[in-house]
Amino acid sequence: MTSLGARPLLDAVSDPAAGVLAVDEAPNPWFEPSYVRDNWDTILAYTGEHVRLTVAAVVLGAVLALPLALAARRTRFLAAPVLGLSTVVYTIPSLATFALLVPFTGLSSTTVLVGLVVYSLVILVRNFLAGLQGVPADVREAARGMGLSGVQTFWRVDLPLALPAFMAGLRIATVSTVALTTVGVLVGHGGLGQLITGGFAANFYRAEIATGAVGCILLALAADLLLAGVERLLTPWVRAARS
Repeated sequence: MTSLGARPLLDAVSDPAAGVLAVDEAPNPWFEPSYVRDNWDTILAYTGEHVRLTVAAVVLGAVLALPLALAARRTRFLAAPVLGLSTVVYTIPSLATFALLVPFTGLSSTTVLVGLVVYSLVILVRNFLAGLQGVPADVREAARGMGLSGVQTFWRVDLPLALPAFMAGLRIATVSTVALTTVGVLVGHGGLGQLITGGFAANFYRAEIATGAVGCILLALAADLLLAGVERLLTPWVRAARS
């Protein structure tokens, strides 16, 4: 856990003129290398939990979003209900969502994971559906005319053409999930968010708060850059068209 010895303390100093004890606050900088050094193991543990929850939530969200988007593209009247339902779910406050889940999943990481998956769906379903709807109908008809089955058409036509929209959705959902994971502190599984709340609980210890906040920002940037690199590798024709 966090080293209490690294946190600032309030020292009482006698003030003869006033006849009372004056409070002398120790230095409380926003960035303190010694805090990171002394609590490196704790920071790594919280970072690992943050990464695991984010990756699991986005992967599960994508697995659920793809069939929903395919069903909405295939059956037109399903598009509005699917998008509407995902939007309504996204408007539910995270506090209420966790409160509803706790009786079933307890104060565990599963509670956080389920909530994150639910919130990722609104982003992923919309982007997946937009990508699939952007595939020209005549291209799909030509693929069918060449004897491709529905599955073959999806893998060889739909997926390559919709991949930029898919990746855009994954990038947005991932960054959003990194930020939302911190709310998991409500059930004791908030990754780097534990540092932020821990800093507030420790007499507003700025170094701990800043470490958690900066860690979340760096994690989001790293994830976005990683997915951007994957997108470039998977869609070389997009780079060729832009150049």
